[in-house]
Amino acid sequence: MIDHKLVYQQEAESYQRLIAREDYQGNLLPAFQKIIHLEGLDVVDLGSGTGRLAGLFLPTARSVFAFDASVHMLSVAANLFGEIGKDRWLAAGADHRAVPLPGGSADVIFSGWSFCYLVVWEGSLWESALVLGLKEITRVLRKGGMVILIETLGTGVLQPQPPEALVPYFNFLDELGFKSTWIRTDYKFNSQHEAHKLVEFFFGAEMLPNMNQAPEPILPECTGIWWSREINL
Repeated sequence: MIDHKLVYQQEAESYQRLIAREDYQGNLLPAFQKIIHLEGLDVVDLGSGTGRLAGLFLPTARSVFAFDASVHMLSVAANLFGEIGKDRWLAAGADHRAVPLPGGSADVIFSGWSFCYLVVWEGSLWESALVLGLKEITRVLRKGGMVILIETLGTGVLQPQPPEALVPYFNFLDELGFKSTWIRTDYKFNSQHEAHKLVEFFFGAEMLPNMNQAPEPILPECTGIWWSREINL
């Protein structure tokens, strides 16, 4: 089994090469724009990693605060963005349950493929960990602000097949009144060699049969989006 904690602590460059191939259709940003217009907003990106979402927000947001437990991941994001939006972008190491911002700082808070780790890594304590994270989001959001959570609904599948370990988490969000939708964010690689190397690196060899055999192979990915303006805990 792949140790994703180790990946995030030590393998940010390889991780970035993988996610740079995701959502080749360009579905993520239009899906967000149907939910909220980001122009001129103060955005917080929790679990920003190497900045895949932050890079979508920077062109139009007023400010982007990117936090991740791994400063190793954030260092790659800083190198990628360089001087782009340098006066509107700030990155720092932080846990989802302790965001280093004053209350009422954000118009919208995103967390992409990251909040789920409060469930996966906290074991039997996942529900209390998740509640703490959501309470922190509520603290940081301005009145009327929005939280948007993005999570996998299955890799290597054409229709949503949520990972079993995440089903209670998704049900919990539904019970809290989150709205949701899903999109495809498939990976498209430059070659079979690149695809095998990157897919095996993060998903394991068992995922390889789910790719097609084209010269530029595609690995399907289903992605869920949950959003809410009011979290009633």
